[in-house]
Order: sequence, then structure tokens, then C-alpha cells
Amino acid sequence: MIPELGHISLIIAFGLAIGLTAIPFWGSLRGHVAAMNLAPSLAVGVLVFTAIAFALLAASFLQDDFSVAVVAANSNSLLPPLFKFSALWGNHEGSLLLWVLILAGWMTAVACLSRGLPLAMIARVLSVMGLIAVGFLAFSLLTSNPFERLLPNTPLDGSDLNPLLQDPGLIIHPPLLYMGYVGLSVPFAFAIAALVGGRLDASWARWSRPWTNVAWGFLTLGIMLGSWWAYYELGWGGWWFWDPVENASFMPWLMGTALVHSLAVTEKRGVFRSWTVLLAIFAFSLSLLGTFLVRSGVLTSVHAFAADPERGLFILVFLALVVGGSLLLYALRAPTVASRVGYAVISRESLLMVNNLVFTVAATTVLLGTLFPLVMDALSLGKYSVGPPYFNAVFVPLMALLMPFMTVGPISRWRQDAPRRWLQELLGPAIAVVVLAPILSALMFDFNVWVALAVLLAGWVAVGVLRDLWHRLTAGRSGALQWRRLSPSFVGMTLAHLGFAAVVLGAVVVTQHSEERDLRMAEGDSAELGGFRFELTRIGQQPGANYIADQAFFVVTEGDNAIATLVPEKRRYLASGQVMTEAAIDAGLLRDLYIALGEPVGEGAWAVRLQYKPMVRWLWVGSFLIGFGALVTALDRRYRVQLASRQEPEPAGQGFEFAG
Repeated sequence: MIPELGHISLIIAFGLAIGLTAIPFWGSLRGHVAAMNLAPSLAVGVLVFTAIAFALLAASFLQDDFSVAVVAANSNSLLPPLFKFSALWGNHEGSLLLWVLILAGWMTAVACLSRGLPLAMIARVLSVMGLIAVGFLAFSLLTSNPFERLLPNTPLDGSDLNPLLQDPGLIIHPPLLYMGYVGLSVPFAFAIAALVGGRLDASWARWSRPWTNVAWGFLTLGIMLGSWWAYYELGWGGWWFWDPVENASFMPWLMGTALVHSLAVTEKRGVFRSWTVLLAIFAFSLSLLGTFLVRSGVLTSVHAFAADPERGLFILVFLALVVGGSLLLYALRAPTVASRVGYAVISRESLLMVNNLVFTVAATTVLLGTLFPLVMDALSLGKYSVGPPYFNAVFVPLMALLMPFMTVGPISRWRQDAPRRWLQELLGPAIAVVVLAPILSALMFDFNVWVALAVLLAGWVAVGVLRDLWHRLTAGRSGALQWRRLSPSFVGMTLAHLGFAAVVLGAVVVTQHSEERDLRMAEGDSAELGGFRFELTRIGQQPGANYIADQAFFVVTEGDNAIATLVPEKRRYLASGQVMTEAAIDAGLLRDLYIALGEPVGEGAWAVRLQYKPMVRWLWVGSFLIGFGALVTALDRRYRVQLASRQEPEPAGQGFEFAG
């Protein structure tokens, strides 16, 4: 009965989403206040019934209802309860339901937190998001029903959750990533609503900007956690593989980064209006493309969920309709919303346009590298593989090109500036960084030109940001630090730029100075790596909740000092018989010591991989600062004020109220 109730709830949510798409939009065209006032209530209704369906599917997992196909295929009676719950989205059908639930949550948040917006505007925004919900609810109901039964052939037990997914990372990573993926639908909806209304002024950018920053922040944190999960779970010790499904989340992040900066210019100066709308369309389109890649079966990856051409065709048609319709509307409306505000070549606007172009080109290069093998295969022109050499060759120089502008941009003036003033402001920091970069790189490690360049660029960004911070704190005449002068927007920007510098430095150092050894080791054997000694003292077995683990105990010493005892494992899962590697890591801010256990090689010996990874944690600390900084910007007071009084209202443009 529980699965049937869940299915009915999903059908009701689908009907409410159709109503949300049609009724408020019709009301905005006709000036019908009652119809527009229905929008928030319908959005809440979609959320409520989607949440009921989600809760009922979770109950099916927790109660081991193996008559439900998705439970039988992705759970097992031996699975710990926490993993039974997270198994809900460890598959195609459940993850799609999570996608829709988060979309409904975003819709409700927009409805509840946008009371200062003109009624016609918010009605259009929610209608656009309702249309997206219609597409994905139809996808779930027609091709990916999570409540499909296996009656009367109910299995006695389930097939088990993929061992790769039996990890706390599954609990946190997909929801965070989807918060970013789906959150990009909000600026997309604002852009389409503004195009329909023909009003793309600074107010639109102010309304859209906090939602964009929050979505981009969640997407950053989701990608960060995915990288960390792959690092410690897969046993390779890598943190980014340019996997096509990794790229599927990275492309909207790159386009979203351009959108975040472009919205700032549109809000403050009223320029880049058409360009900002186009970025909003492209960012969400890349999110939909990522959904297509993961769920169409065109990719083979540990991340991919589905291999059903029917599902892929459905999403491809939906993607074509959304992207094609949006671009057609943009082509018709863009000439009427083009900015007429001027600015000089030397100005903050120009530097932010450089930022936009670099991130857009970076997203395009990643897109080409991801799609090229698929297109060639589809045209029967041969099998091609595009891997890290291509991506590193085109992506790394673009980021190196961007970093010098990251220091100049924040101190530049709007409309017009002068290189002479930049020189006066930054000559001292520039000399200090140029002198210290090779010295610091040589002191940390053996001198390496790439590390020296990374220290130079990261130091340049950090010095510029910290100099600007100090200037703001000491701008008053009282001599006291003026903490109140720091707005959340400025604090968020500072954290994000410092985080970016940390990511670049960590990536280059760990790439250039990592050490690795593959060995055959038995009890009593020892090896040295990175100035540390690893001694294998004991090999044993340990039963787990639903697996048996072979364990190797390593004592790690530096000189005469014991640093850590590390216990890598090789787990064999009882239900599926699959074998998984669980690496052991001694983590530190300046280095990680990483041990992965391979296969037994006879006579009590095992294949062992030892790795020394300097500054690898800077990747995730920096990424956290970027994501957290984006979330901080949404706390800015000007985003919480009533905006309706700052502009002329649209027709029928009073604030909305909940209907019913």
C-alpha cells in the first residue's frame, strides 16, 4: 500500500505542477490578480506531495520492501539503516525523485522569500520553475517510476547497494550537488520571466543575485565533497580525473561563476544585461545537459545511473525544448533589453568582462572535450578518448591567465580607471610577491618552476585581496579597525578569492611533488617515502556490519617519532561478493600519508601502494572557502529589504498573498 500511496502523491504533484505552469502565467498576461496569487500555494503543494512521495519511498527502503523494484535492486537486509536511507538516491529513480524534491524546495523558497517582488514577476518565475517540474515529474512517472512493483515475483532479499556508495559521502554529496544543479533553475526562471515581461533592469539582477550565489555555493561544496570522496574511497589517491560525469557538474559551475560576476555588474551599473541573461540560460542548460549525460546511458562511469536509451531520448527532447525555447525568446527580446550604459576600456566593467570570457571559454573547452568522443562514436567515425592531457593543456593556461586580473579587479573603479593608479596601488605587493615566490617555493620543496609560478599567482591574488581588506578596515580617521565597513558581499568575495588561490596552490604542489611507490609487503617489511618510514606490523581480519575486511596495520614514523598507525582494508561484501579498497590516510594541512591495500600476492604478502601528497588538503579547504563565501554574500542586507518600493510596479503589481 505504501508504494501505491507514493505513486498517487507523485501524480498529484504532477497535476499541481501543471497548474503552476499554466494558471499564474495566464494571470500575468491578463493581469488577473487571483490567478497570480495562486502561484505560491501551488508551489507549496508541489513540495508537500513530492515530499510525501519521497518519505514513502524512504519507508520502503527502511522496511526492506523488496516488492519495490528499486529497493530490490539497490538495498539488502544486511545494509545498515543509514545506508538503506541514502540508498534511496543511490540509483536512477530515487535520485531523480530527490532532484524533483529539491526543485520543489527551491520553488517554495522563492515563493516565501520574494514578498517584495511585483506580483506579475514572481508569478512568471514560479510558472517557469513549474514547467521544469512538469518535465521532470513526467520523466519520473513515465520512464523512471520509483514505485514500480515486482509482484508476484518478490525476491527474498535485495541485490545490495553498490559498495562504492556505502559511504557517508553518499549521504552528503548528492544532495549538496543537486542543491547547486537545481538551484541554477532560479536565475534561469528569473531571466525568462524578465524576458517575457521585457524588463531587465538592475532590480532584476538584485532579485536574482542572492539565489544565484547560494546555488553556486552549494554546487561548489557538492563538487568539493565529490572530489574528496573519490580521493579516499576509490583507492587511487587522485582528486580529479576529468571523468565525463565530473565534467557534467564542472561545466555549469564554470558558467555559474561567470554568471555570478556578471550579475554583480548588471546590478551595480546596469550593463551586460543581455549577456547576463544568456549566461543564466547557458548555466541551467548545462545542468540539464549534465542530467542527460548521467541518465541517458551514453556514458560509462562509476557516477552514471542509467543505461536506458528511452530515458536518454526523453531528457534529450526536454533539453532541446527548454534550451531551444529559451534561446528563441532571447533572440526575440534581446534587442529590446540591450544596455546603453557606457564604460571605458580601462575599468572594472572591462575586467569583469574578461572574467566572464575566460570562464565561458573554459566551460566551452570542457564541453568540447566531453562531447567530442560521444559525437564521433554516434557518427560511427571511430572510438576516441579525451583525457587529462587535453583538459590540462587548455584549462590550466586559462586559469593562469585569469589570476592576474583577480587582484586588479576588486580595486578598480567603475566606468573608468587608469593604469597609473593600479601601479601606485599594487607596485609594492607585486615586487614583494615576485621576490618571495621562488624563495618560498624553494624553502617548501626542491625548487620547481611550476610551483614557483603557482606561489607567484596565488600570492598575487592573496596579497591583493588582503590589501583591499586592510584598506577598508583602516579607512576611517579614528585609528580603530572599522569592522562594520565589511559587508557580507565583500566578506564573501574575499573568502572566495582566497579559496581560489589556495586551490591553485594546492593543485600545483600536489601534482608536482607527490611521491608514490607500489610494493610487495609482508609482516615485518618496511619502506620509506617522503621522509617517512612505513612498517607493516600485522595482517588480520575484521568483520563489519555487512562485510569482512582484510586489514594491514602500518606504523608510520618520522625519524625516531611515531606519527600514526594506519589500517587500510580490503572489504568483501557478503550480499554481492564485491571487493572494495578502503584507503588509510594520515591527514595534515601540509601533507597526507596515504596507504591503499591491493591484492594478496602469495606467502602472506600483499600488494601495497604508498603515497605522499603534499598540500592536497588545500584543494578542499580552498573549495570550502569558495562555497562558504558564496553563501555569505546572500546575507547582505540589501537583498532582504523590500524591493517593490524601489521601482515602478508592473501592472497588477502588488505583493502576493497565499491563496486559499
